[in-house]
Parts: sequence; structure tokens; C-alpha cells
Amino acid sequence: MKQYDVVVVGGGHAGTEAAAAAARRGAGVAFVTQSLAHIGTMSCNPSIGGLGKGHLVREVDALDGIMARAADDAGIHYRMLNRSKGLAVQGPRLQADRRCYRASVQRQLAAYNNIDLVEGEAVDLRLEGKRVTGIVLQDGSTVGASAVVLATGTFLGGKIFRGLDREAGGRIDERPSNLLGERLRELKLPMGRLKTGTPPRLDGRTIDWGRLDPQPSDDEAWRMSPMTRHDRLPQLACAITRTSAKTHDIIRAGLDTSPLYAGAIEGGGPRYCPSIEDKVHRFGDRDGHQIFLEPEGLDDHLVYPNGISTSLSAEVQDQMVRSVAGLESARIAQYGYAVEYDYIDPRALDHRLEMSELSGLLCAGQLNGTTGYEEAAAQGVIAGANAAAIALDLPPVIVDRARGYMGVMIDDLVLQGVSEPYRMLTARAEYRLALRADNAEARLSSWADDLGLLTPARWAHLEARTNMRTSATNGVRDRIDDDILREVEEDRRYAPYLQRQSDEIERMRLDGNIAILSDRITLAGVPGLSTEMIERLERASPKTLDEASRVRGVTPAAVAALWLHSRRKA
Repeated sequence: MKQYDVVVVGGGHAGTEAAAAAARRGAGVAFVTQSLAHIGTMSCNPSIGGLGKGHLVREVDALDGIMARAADDAGIHYRMLNRSKGLAVQGPRLQADRRCYRASVQRQLAAYNNIDLVEGEAVDLRLEGKRVTGIVLQDGSTVGASAVVLATGTFLGGKIFRGLDREAGGRIDERPSNLLGERLRELKLPMGRLKTGTPPRLDGRTIDWGRLDPQPSDDEAWRMSPMTRHDRLPQLACAITRTSAKTHDIIRAGLDTSPLYAGAIEGGGPRYCPSIEDKVHRFGDRDGHQIFLEPEGLDDHLVYPNGISTSLSAEVQDQMVRSVAGLESARIAQYGYAVEYDYIDPRALDHRLEMSELSGLLCAGQLNGTTGYEEAAAQGVIAGANAAAIALDLPPVIVDRARGYMGVMIDDLVLQGVSEPYRMLTARAEYRLALRADNAEARLSSWADDLGLLTPARWAHLEARTNMRTSATNGVRDRIDDDILREVEEDRRYAPYLQRQSDEIERMRLDGNIAILSDRITLAGVPGLSTEMIERLERASPKTLDEASRVRGVTPAAVAALWLHSRRKA
């Protein structure tokens, strides 16, 4: 048995960031995946970023993660969403060449000499009592570690649905991780089922682009990562079309082939990225839904029709696509499908993303009930950094809601749990005026350096950028990056509001850190708490007054009662 500090299971966005973050903190890492060739694969859409999601990408980058630089290495269409609004709610988003993105991720991982890539399927955990000490591979070999990060995506118990067809798989043509899923259930971990979906892929050579509204890439040469200095790849235009009344009639007539409506899928799907069946069913009065036609690569003829995720039968998908303007002759190269998979109730995790009942086991990504590459990557950085902390006796890495969007997301997950795949939105962040996508580096990078998360190259870059920021603040404008000038100008514009928000954050941290006990016996002794409030608090198990205040359904009066009780006890 070979011994490592950290084992990471899963080669997607969460796994790659977890492995790299643990390695940056000095851990020896075994990175285990079923296929080394598929590390960094974009499973669904060919885009990175967006509203709320772009904030997460910039924050991952500020912690020296991989995603933003890989996106810039592969970017073939840049678009700043909400450009007409303030910087706090603008969302950087780009289309990526799938092959270039995967190659960049693998190239960046290869630069770490303390990461060993292991091709194989994890089928079991090694346990000593309630502590995880490694994993068991399908061939019977074991990999020992002080901490294990599970980042299995949609592969645990994965089932693929298309019409009446069913097959086992985490994504198309890739086998699921059934044995590990069964083992986790045997360990009585709190688990459930969720589903996600993907649209058909179209042959771009069969699309009538001349009939469609083009959407060009932004002229302004912004980047996902300030570390990126090379020129952009050649830029491609996207295009926009819409479903029609005929499309909706075809979908309604074909609902008997949908596993969603036949009851074959029990897991909840993402509210903010519903299937086209859901859109037509829930918004029956709409005369059409937008479809964004997104090229998948410079030398790839495939096009991703964003907006028509579906699990209808192949026959219905053909009819549906050809009822759309510009797609009358379009050929489907790969039919859409839904995936149902196991997830772990994130309320079983703490803010380090460690399992409360199994020390040394951390979870990240869709396994925790989230959706999207960006949410997965952000969790991966935190889980990997904390796995290294466990193995090497380092300080934990905990981002609170006032420091970053990744803190908002993790706090929401571990306190509230999920009933559907969680998606990051700017509206979820109460301090979003201060948590802008453009100032992620200023907010997080120095803090990350204190925790040992920055490479020497990133540290040198940060030092130069910090000097630029100081010069811009002091009115010295020589050789300052344009994005820093905009960042400083925005800080000046909103200075009074930012100061007020800073004061609120300080008060929150002072009073919010009051420790509370949330077991039923203690809560029953708090005057003024109703049975409903006791049940909600016991279920969420908040550790501090601040956490209690964010439990869904807990009233301000209940928080005040907890505060008074805690002060009296103190």
C-alpha cells in the first residue's frame, strides 16, 4: 500500500481543484480517476462563468486555482453579462474550446511534482473506527492517506435516461461508480437522488446561420484571470433563436416519452436550468424560449444549443429541433439525456466540507448537491485545502459569507441543505456590493498566501498587482493594468456604502461568533423558542449565533432569544 497525505477521487472540476489546492499547501496527493484522458472534461455546456458563477471563477483564481487560466487558454467567445449594471452584479462568462480547456487543465496539473495520477475506480473507503485512512480500488489495491476528498460528480449510482431508454452511466459512454455509492449507503450516510440534464449536440454545418441573430464576442479584451497575458484565441460568434408554438406542441405530444413525466426519475432537477419539457409545462403561456447556439471549438463542428436540455426520445428531439427557426435542416450529432445520481446531504458536512461523522472524509462538487462547473471548482479548492490541513496539521481554510461567494455557497449548503441542485446567484450574497468579481484578487489573494495556497509565480504576480493598486489609490497612474484602475474607481464611487457594509460585517463577526448549543435539551431550555424553532435549529445544528440567524425559517425573535440565553450563560 502506498501512503499519501491526501487522496482525491474524481477527475472533474472539483477534483482537479482539490488536488491542486492540497498540493499547493505541501501535501503529497494521489489523484484517482477512472480515466486519466478525461481529466478536465467539460461534461455539459462549453462555457465558464456567468452571473454569480463568474464571481466563483475569479475567487478560485484568487486562491491560485486552475479554472480561470484554463478558461483563458481556451476562450473562443467572451461576454460580460449585465454590462449595463454595476460591477457588483456583472458576470464574466466565456465559451471555451473543449479540447483546449481539457489540455490546459492537464498541463497545469502536470506542473505539480507532488501529485501522482492514478487510473482506477475507487470502490471502498479504508476505515479505522470513525476515521477514514484511504481508499480501496477495484483491483483490490489500497491507497492510504490522512484525508480523502470525494469529488465524484454525477457518477455515484449514475443512471442515464433518454425517452424510454435506460443505461448505467455518470455521463454518456462512461460507466458509473456503483460500488462506492453502495458502500456509502452501507455506512448510513445521509444520501438522496438528484438529476441534471443536457441538450442534444448539433452539427453546426447543418445550421442556417444566415437566418439567425449573431452574438459577437466582446471587443474589450478582458480576461478571467489577471495572470493571463497571452493573446486571445480566434473568436467565434454565437447565435440566438427561439422555440415556437409548433415546438411546444411537439414537446407536449411527446411527454409520454419523457422519463420526467413518466415518474422514472425520482431526483429533483435544477430550478434555474430546467429542461425544455419543464419550461413548456410550467410556462405554458410563453410563445417561445430563447436558444443560444454555442460553438464547442475552433476545429469542432459541434454546437451546444443552450436552453433545450431534454430527456425526450430521440425521435421527438429530432422533430423538436427541426421546428426551430434556422434549425430546419439541423442534424443531431448526439441526443440529449438526463442523469440521475446519488448525492450526500451537505448538512452532514462542516464549513471545511469535512464529514461530521467520518473524520478525514471531505466532499466537493455535485456530490454535495450543487450544479455547475464553477460551484464544483470552488468547493474543490476549499475541500483540497482543508484535506491538506488535516494531513499536515495546518490551519483550516474557512471562507465566511462576508469574504467571498464561495463562503456564501458553502454556508448555504451546510446549514440549509438542498432539495434541488444548488446554483450560485448574486442575489444569495447579502454583501455583494463588496464581493465583486473584479476585486476577488484584492479580497482573497493575500489571505490565501497566509494559508500557503499561492505558488511563487502567483505571489510575484500578486506583489506587482498590489503595488499597482496602491499607486492607483494614491493617484499615480503609470503602468497600471486597466482592470485595477476600474476596480479602484468603483471602490471610490461606492466608498460610503462599502464602509457601512464593512461596519455591518464587523458587528456580525463580533456578535455572530457567540457559541450556542443546538441539541434538543439545550434548545428546550431557551425561553421564547417555539417547538417549530427548536426543530429547525436542531435539524441544522448551527454552532454560532450567526449560523443560527441564517437557518431557513428561523425568525429574528428566535435569534434574539438565543442571544439573550447565550449572554446569560456566559
